[in-house]
Amino acid sequence: MRTEGLTKVYGVADSEVRALDGVSIAVAPGEFVAVMGPSGCGKSTLLNLLGGLDSPTSGRVEVDGADLTALPDDRLTELRRRRIGFVFQAFNLIPVLDAVENAGLPLTLDGASDADERATRWLTRVGLVDRLHNRPDQLSGGQQQRVAVARALSTDPALVLADEPTGNLDSRSATEIAELLQQVAAEWHRSVLMVTHDPRIASYAQRLVLMKDGRVVDDLPLDGSREGPVRAMERAGLL
Repeated sequence: MRTEGLTKVYGVADSEVRALDGVSIAVAPGEFVAVMGPSGCGKSTLLNLLGGLDSPTSGRVEVDGADLTALPDDRLTELRRRRIGFVFQAFNLIPVLDAVENAGLPLTLDGASDADERATRWLTRVGLVDRLHNRPDQLSGGQQQRVAVARALSTDPALVLADEPTGNLDSRSATEIAELLQQVAAEWHRSVLMVTHDPRIASYAQRLVLMKDGRVVDDLPLDGSREGPVRAMERAGLL
């Protein structure tokens, strides 16, 4: 995944707001990148553009070799459904469906005949082999987020976008999800981009991208220390 000069402007003239201003970043296959910055810095806008949920004012977004900004709507929908996985803060599971049905939902909607089999495989990999037929209200928050990760991976995407994936979890569950996202990148060789407000969770990533006022103000490797993101934010004047 990469972007070139990605810009998003809302409004016109005096009411113009540049939510993103010339953002160029790249995430290699198997790389885990965290994005941090103050509220309103452009993190959510960036995720929406990377996920094909919104169109940039200018610039390019490339995922799995395809330029999202040049695709017709039907091809964009297909690529988003098959090559991009989403993990949200609120889990976004369907209450009446069990774990297998939730994890396999993108495949079911795509007409895959082996949806349950593939969902079961991913649920097993994320540690839920004994919870396959539990509904969301029968699972802990951490377990629900694992279902969401399995759902994101069920279509074998090139890119996984995680939007505050630990925001609704206790400290222990948050750590487990951060470690799972490490595994998604390192073991299953997906590009993972995670937006988070928590420096401790960001420290599990390999790289940290810091944003302010719609721009990237730093992009640096992390060494695994829990203090690394805090020090980076201090240097960038974000703390």
